[in-house]
Amino acid sequence: MKTIPYIIAAMVCLAMMALPSAAMNSESLDISISQNGQAEIQFKYGLDWYEYIAVYLRMVDPALELKKALESNFHKPVEVISVNNHNVRLSVDSFASVTEKDGITTFRTPGLSFAEGERILKTYWFAPLVNIDLSPAITTIRFPDGSVETFADALEIPPLVKSW
Repeated sequence: MKTIPYIIAAMVCLAMMALPSAAMNSESLDISISQNGQAEIQFKYGLDWYEYIAVYLRMVDPALELKKALESNFHKPVEVISVNNHNVRLSVDSFASVTEKDGITTFRTPGLSFAEGERILKTYWFAPLVNIDLSPAITTIRFPDGSVETFADALEIPPLVKSW
């Protein structure tokens, strides 16, 4: 009875090798910054069927991988709020630094890079089977004053400074 999971895993691996390469589709990254600099981050993605199987079998955890990549990038704790098959919601305290001087509030966001996440994912056993591109099709950063910055297919997002 204990050999059944190994047989299933072997069959999945053989099936994956016989099929063309798949891709994780990073659809969007939405960062909403609050007045105190905290950010709520929503990352939407799509998985091909064997990436879905890898997640289902707990070989890969997209929320944990994104959390690790963001903590490495920001050097701050990241809290996972929710996760499902196509969406991860996270929270980061003090994501943006907030300063006030002479009645002007300035927000400074850190730069973002998905290159390290791609590098980490390429070390997994299934990496040759998938086309890894973590750059979201659209990245949106929303500031408390209502201003919005967007980036298309960007592997790196520069630091931003907004004042009002």
